[in-house]
Amino acid sequence: MGRTYIVEETVGQYLSNINLQGNAFVSGLLIGQCSSQKDYVILATRTPPKEEQNENLKHPKTKLDNLDEEWTTEHANQVSRMLPGGLLVLGVFIITTLEMGNDFQNALRRLVFAMEKSMNKKRLWNFTEEEVSERVTLHICSSTKKIFCRTYDIHDPKSSAKPADWKYQNGLSASWLSLECTVHINIHIPLSATSVSYTLEKNTKNGLARWAKQIENGVYLINGQVKDEDCDLLEGQKKSSRGNAQATNHSFDVKVLTQLLLNSDHRSTATVQICSGSVNLKGAVKCRAYVHSNKPKVKDAVQAVKRDILNTIADRCEILFEDLLMNEIPEKKDSEKEFHILPHRVFVPIPGSTVMLCDYKFGDESAEEIRDHFIEMLDHMIQIEDLEIAEEINTACLSSFMNTEASLDSTDNEQPKQPIKTTVLLKIQHNIGVVAAFAVAVLAAGVSFHYFSD
Repeated sequence: MGRTYIVEETVGQYLSNINLQGNAFVSGLLIGQCSSQKDYVILATRTPPKEEQNENLKHPKTKLDNLDEEWTTEHANQVSRMLPGGLLVLGVFIITTLEMGNDFQNALRRLVFAMEKSMNKKRLWNFTEEEVSERVTLHICSSTKKIFCRTYDIHDPKSSAKPADWKYQNGLSASWLSLECTVHINIHIPLSATSVSYTLEKNTKNGLARWAKQIENGVYLINGQVKDEDCDLLEGQKKSSRGNAQATNHSFDVKVLTQLLLNSDHRSTATVQICSGSVNLKGAVKCRAYVHSNKPKVKDAVQAVKRDILNTIADRCEILFEDLLMNEIPEKKDSEKEFHILPHRVFVPIPGSTVMLCDYKFGDESAEEIRDHFIEMLDHMIQIEDLEIAEEINTACLSSFMNTEASLDSTDNEQPKQPIKTTVLLKIQHNIGVVAAFAVAVLAAGVSFHYFSD
């Protein structure tokens, strides 16, 4: 028996309304959530065509020559940044004028594996062995209206297609549960002089991987309580007339407690390494995650929150580095500091759902630009007034300076004069010398840095 996909009815309407406009096919992404029993699809979005594809509409190709694997994979990477905790790109859909053969299925299979491989490279977390490893391909023939739903096991490169059920349900995510938390971070990442060939982005990701272990091993309080991970998330909630817990518009407050030190039975040793500088992340971030309301477990909710925390930090750093690269901002060669604003998070609701999607906005970007990006990536109309800025415009800044004699007690004296209410401060300090790096207490090292800088 194959997987069952429960699909929001609006997804079916969206797929039915897609016009091929002379193309041999239209492809896109399926977005939703996995569970042990079944998977849920709450959104579909077509992959925007390349400009050169628009120019070739007059001479469409009958085969999948235009199925650009690299383009679709990049679309999946961009969309994955816009998904809060609990949501994933579950697979792809393709609408064709004709029923296709084995070559067609092989192309879809390669696409699913390429997408998952690309998205997995950017993650600070790994899937567990218990999680569902199947991803879906949905083929719709526009002429016969037939639907072919198949899955592939992404953990098995040799896996073959398995049939799956595709069932529509109205108001699927109208009562999904939301979990919200504010996480205070203080991360110190030494840049080893022996890894100078690494890009700043790669060095930062390596440092974030150490911090990610703290988030994974943290204690999570849900509405102020520590709950057993195998308990139902809705345990203790009021019952409806049908005997089910009432979950409509239900939101949970989550607090994260991380350990500063290992247990006493673990020995830790401070190591000394020669460093060419350091990266410091410090501040508070808003995180949100969503889980289905069909008897969700506490462990599923906690896992969704963890991954949103890790994703939003990694995504912001990646977006900043991309922006610096595109704008070719030169490094300072003296002691002067240069501040760059990190993107802050913006949420937008899905109509008829409790789920909100997100994007990241630099201070100089307008609401219209953010709206247009949502429309381009998700192919859904949104209103500017629906945009919810979760954090202050001055959420984060990057301070970069070169000074071989820079001292720690001067780092905070040159910050911007305007107040920063919710800060994610990313400072890159190039300071040739020896830095003591405590591999077992990265967060504690960040706290010490802040103490001396005060």
